[in-house]
Amino acid sequence: MSDRNQLVKENFINFVRAGTLPTSSCTLTPGDVGLSSAEIIDLFETQVMSRHLDLQSRVMQKKGQSFYTIGSSGHEGNAAYAKAFRATDMAFLHYRSGAFVIQRSKQVPGQTILYDMLLSFAASKDDPISGGRHKVLGSKALSIPPQTSTIASHLPKAIGAAYSIPLAKRLAHQGEIPNDGIIICNFGDASSNHSTTQGAINSTAWAAYQSIPMPIVFICEDNGIGISTATPEGWVAANYQNRVGITYLHCDGLNILDTYYTAKKAEHIARELRKPVFLHVRTVRLLGHAGSDAEFVYRDISDITATEFQDPLLHTARIMLENNILTAEQMIDIYQNTEKRIADIAENAAGKEKLTSADAVMASIIPTVHKACSSIEVTDKDRAEIFQHEKHNLTKKQHLAKLINWALMDLMAAYPNIVMCGEDIGKKGGVYNVTAKLCERFGKSRVVNTLLDEQTILGAAIGLAHNGFLPIPEIQFLAYVHNAEDQIRGEAATLPFFSNGQFTNPMVVRIAGLAYQKGFGGHFHNDNSFAVFRDIPGLIIACPSNGADAVEMMRASVRLAQEQQRMVIFLEPIAMYMTKDLHQEGDGLWTFEYKPPALENGEIDLGVKVAGTGNELCILTYGNGNYLSRQAQAKLAEQGIDARVVDLRWLAPLDETGILAQVNNCKHVLIVDECRQTGSISEALVTLINEQTVTCPNIKRVTASDSFIPLGAAAYQVLPSVEQIITAAKELCQ
Repeated sequence: MSDRNQLVKENFINFVRAGTLPTSSCTLTPGDVGLSSAEIIDLFETQVMSRHLDLQSRVMQKKGQSFYTIGSSGHEGNAAYAKAFRATDMAFLHYRSGAFVIQRSKQVPGQTILYDMLLSFAASKDDPISGGRHKVLGSKALSIPPQTSTIASHLPKAIGAAYSIPLAKRLAHQGEIPNDGIIICNFGDASSNHSTTQGAINSTAWAAYQSIPMPIVFICEDNGIGISTATPEGWVAANYQNRVGITYLHCDGLNILDTYYTAKKAEHIARELRKPVFLHVRTVRLLGHAGSDAEFVYRDISDITATEFQDPLLHTARIMLENNILTAEQMIDIYQNTEKRIADIAENAAGKEKLTSADAVMASIIPTVHKACSSIEVTDKDRAEIFQHEKHNLTKKQHLAKLINWALMDLMAAYPNIVMCGEDIGKKGGVYNVTAKLCERFGKSRVVNTLLDEQTILGAAIGLAHNGFLPIPEIQFLAYVHNAEDQIRGEAATLPFFSNGQFTNPMVVRIAGLAYQKGFGGHFHNDNSFAVFRDIPGLIIACPSNGADAVEMMRASVRLAQEQQRMVIFLEPIAMYMTKDLHQEGDGLWTFEYKPPALENGEIDLGVKVAGTGNELCILTYGNGNYLSRQAQAKLAEQGIDARVVDLRWLAPLDETGILAQVNNCKHVLIVDECRQTGSISEALVTLINEQTVTCPNIKRVTASDSFIPLGAAAYQVLPSVEQIITAAKELCQ
């Protein structure tokens, strides 16, 4: 089979020299769209740079110098709409946006974009965006958060960022994005069918329909094929041109004049009217999906050849010839000189040092850019006003739900950049009243009721964080997070890693969950599996078992997010929300005093909490398991078994030092884990003890069964009980 890379490279020279160029139905001239001859030449140079970067990456791959050859060939028209927007308009880009990045770099002084991109191709540790961790298109200086192989996963955070811009203006918040900024988000026609795209577009329309400002331009670059699956002719237009609340525009992405002209229309609508736009850019795909893609297997050679003749570089060449901007030989000189320039830079970039240790690779998983505490002093008078509805209750002991609510009340007063978002969290106060009165005290702009879409909730939080807010999104039930887990796993948690710590997604994600709910729910409301979070590098998981710890841990979580830019999952045991008694009705032993916030400037406590001093048995547990273990502890004491109960509290990272200190003081260890036997944290605890103790104690586990949670009393057949804990403890100690 012929080398299509070489053919496409040579076609430009041969067709331009012969004057054999594709035609266009567009009749616009440079004067019509407000572009000078110099600007046309500049756009052409950008397109040529992008093309030769693609070709060079394949040369480098054959030499073992490059590893990821998906490119932008056929999509170089995005240089024109890059020029139409400001360099401060945050852009969430897909992987065929090389020309966009190059053109934007020309708007910001001091950029060395070709060298930077080739360092990324070569996975060099000198790559200024990812530090050698991936070939990504991104730049802090260019307001382009890095993306990897995006299949629409970047759209939810783009709409969150768009929502954050007018929100920042309303709240007088000094964010990262200018108040008159807009958001750009591009993606392919195949990705337009993804459920994430559908949800993001729907959420944008939902907001715009209610006259909520949404300054965003969605750009669908439609090349008519997704790897090997063709997009039906007219499908994208039919699907998106009549969306309520969103203006649909279409342009020929092969023609830089039409693309620039239409993009300026989109910019006006988004920037001046603060309304969303769907810009449909018709383009082509050259050189296959990636370097490893043999197009001839699934496409006729005549189709491939016809597509190659629609090369956007050839269309730009025709525009320059028709308008007497450059001669054929002048364009060929630019083309050939650029090829040589990029080849020379590539040789330099390919020889740069790579990441050579696990520590170096992992250095950016946890953000190293710390920020000052953004809290303000809240006076006693202010607090009295905030808590006026609770003034008779503040001195009384309270259950978990009430204490979390009060902690959030104080935190929102102290941190003006906190914004909460979630379903039903406004006037209703959430399903369990944990957010009651927050909306009344701090307003709808800071306590945002969202539509029922977890991807939108989490995406909104990511976008808010991009603009300097401290988001606290709520997922109504743990089982619901699985609809949107990629927003945490693939987007928020990976951003510091792929940006070498330059971008972060600080937030505290509140999730009501775990399975002891007195018969309520069944599978989708009773979920005892949070394994989805445990294998995400850098993620912090908090799980308080009682109100006093919840207050302390929520304050710590906000500090972790604000000061250390961390992402925290705050898992709240639903069964403990309203629980007041521990051993018998009316004892009130599971209610606690609310301690007002003090000046938070000390170390954040991520350690375990211990109840009891017994040396015979150490019970390791968390959440509902801590409550059950405390009940079992009292009954075991009556039978002569003195136990200490260790509440893990922070499930990632585990307080290994604290756990081992308690284990080493005891003869036996019982792990009580309300999650399933397989894939639960109990497995990690057994491994820790076996690997880290000199003399391994006897260990036994009490876990939930490997089962989904049924409805009603049947749930307790597959969950740990006090009786099981007592039985296991006695077996160990005897």
